[in-house]
Amino acid sequence: MHKAANLVLKVLSSLRWLSIPRPWLIAYLLLIVLPAGVFLYGYYERSAVILKNEVVRTMHQALKQAGSNLSYRLERIEDISDAAFMNANLHSYLSVGPDDQSIGIQIQVIEDLRFLVETVQSNSDVFRVKLFVDKTKLYAGERVNFFSLDSLMERPWFDAIIEGNGGIVWTGVYEETYLGSGEEMILSAARMLRDPNHYEKVSGVLMIDIRQNVVADILSELQFAPGTMVYLVAENGQIVYHPDSTLIGTSVHPSIAELLGEGPEGTMSLRLDDEVNDVMYTTLGTAGWKLVAQGTETQLSPATVKLTKRSEWRSLVEYIALFLILPFVLLAIIVRGMNRRVNRVITAIRKEGKEGKDGIDGLNDLPAMNGDFHMLERSVDHLIVRVRTLVEENYTSEIREREAQLQALQAQINPHFLYNTLDTINWIAIGKGATDISQMIDSLAKYFRLSLNKGRSIVSAADELRLAEVYLEIQQSRFSGTFDFEIQAQQELSVYRMPKLILQPIVENALLHGIRKEKGRRGLIRITAREENGDLIFSISDNGIGMNEELARRLLTEARSGNEHSSSGGGSSYGLFNVNERIKLYAGDGYGLSVSSEPGAGTEVTVRLKAEREEQFKSGVASKPHSL
Repeated sequence: MHKAANLVLKVLSSLRWLSIPRPWLIAYLLLIVLPAGVFLYGYYERSAVILKNEVVRTMHQALKQAGSNLSYRLERIEDISDAAFMNANLHSYLSVGPDDQSIGIQIQVIEDLRFLVETVQSNSDVFRVKLFVDKTKLYAGERVNFFSLDSLMERPWFDAIIEGNGGIVWTGVYEETYLGSGEEMILSAARMLRDPNHYEKVSGVLMIDIRQNVVADILSELQFAPGTMVYLVAENGQIVYHPDSTLIGTSVHPSIAELLGEGPEGTMSLRLDDEVNDVMYTTLGTAGWKLVAQGTETQLSPATVKLTKRSEWRSLVEYIALFLILPFVLLAIIVRGMNRRVNRVITAIRKEGKEGKDGIDGLNDLPAMNGDFHMLERSVDHLIVRVRTLVEENYTSEIREREAQLQALQAQINPHFLYNTLDTINWIAIGKGATDISQMIDSLAKYFRLSLNKGRSIVSAADELRLAEVYLEIQQSRFSGTFDFEIQAQQELSVYRMPKLILQPIVENALLHGIRKEKGRRGLIRITAREENGDLIFSISDNGIGMNEELARRLLTEARSGNEHSSSGGGSSYGLFNVNERIKLYAGDGYGLSVSSEPGAGTEVTVRLKAEREEQFKSGVASKPHSL
């Protein structure tokens, strides 16, 4: 550490000719070099984790391939067992009792069974075929290929074979003694045989033995690090094969047993006996066993991991060295370049003389001050003033463009609504003999009189409420018997002024997107209006389908496409977003809409406007901004 500190001091001393101030160096070390070192160390740690995960993933793939190979070998044994099981003579031979046939027939049965056994044993994977039969049969005591069924009852997997009801049951690895061969470690595919004449009677058990080397040879091909254990676990958690034969028949660790029950394959790090173990497994499709590989972190390709870690440490030191030296040189070059450019600017300004200074509006009258940088500062001040002016002009043009767009949107409402209303009147005339046409035309005339308002965009609050009422009357004729409406307003609201077409789009949304989509229930729209603490408050509520909180938020924050239409028979696409924007442009950001709704509980939209009387509006006392 002391040597490293001396090296840093020497480097800093040798870089004094770069004319970099000491505070810059300290700031560079604290703000760049130190965070970069932390970042690189984190990168090193993440790389180690990624490397380990890649090693585990590769091992898991190899384990799955070994499982597929082992499943294939076991499936071949099952196919051999199926072929022998389907031999009709096997069942008929086993059903022959000592009193059923003569001695000659019994000898013939033995010869035929031996031929069957030798045929099966001709497969290279099959070590021995064993038939366990009733002890009364002549060949039950042969003890090479034929055994007494009673001798099998003492085995721990006998009950599982009987419960398998003819299906193949794998026994796992166990030690067996054979005449002429001695002791062998084997595993067996066993199945129960029934008497075809008395199906409820067990006539015998067929077992095909294979050496454990069949399993060991396949698993030995796995190129895992020394110390990694690969073994087989049955569904009940017992180890059926393990390189350490003393562990065969024991139960796996409870944590591993819990992991094996989570799915057909997987990988997880577990803490076993105060040490982290990586456990990966896959399922054999034949016996339903789990092929498990278990090893500690130090056993996962340790040579590769250590080599990569040394390389990463070397890279970490190199990166830090680059951050300490190369950026200082680059910084010095940049600073020197900036100085040259500033000098060129100052020289150019000096060459311009008084003419150049007079070109800066409003700055030539300021008292003269020494220093070329002051001239640059005055030029920058002039640019700032000019930029602010351009920003204000751009903002004003955007406001005007926004107002024009809102006026265009407002103008689009009437033709669309006129089309729907005239279409409705036409169908009423055709279907009902023109009984309601006069009422519809009268309501339509009122609607356009109130909505057009002689081209004025500001109307009384009473007229705005009346416009919403006329709209609902028209829609009641159009959708007869589907909804009711109520309007409750203070009498003195007629003295207040507000932008027109604020309530009608909200009422339209409540009807077409709320009530009309609630089938089997008569709807109700309630409109209330009041003056409260200098504000106009309108509330439009319905008992329609409602909406979730996310949709209610998007209605006020996202503009809808101009060609969207209601799926319930028309309706303007002029959404709540545009109404909310109009109010904010007219009254300011403190005013606008709020939506309260729940699915199935209806929706309530609240409108808040500044309460402006007619005399205030005419005298220009009303608060800014008025942009409509």
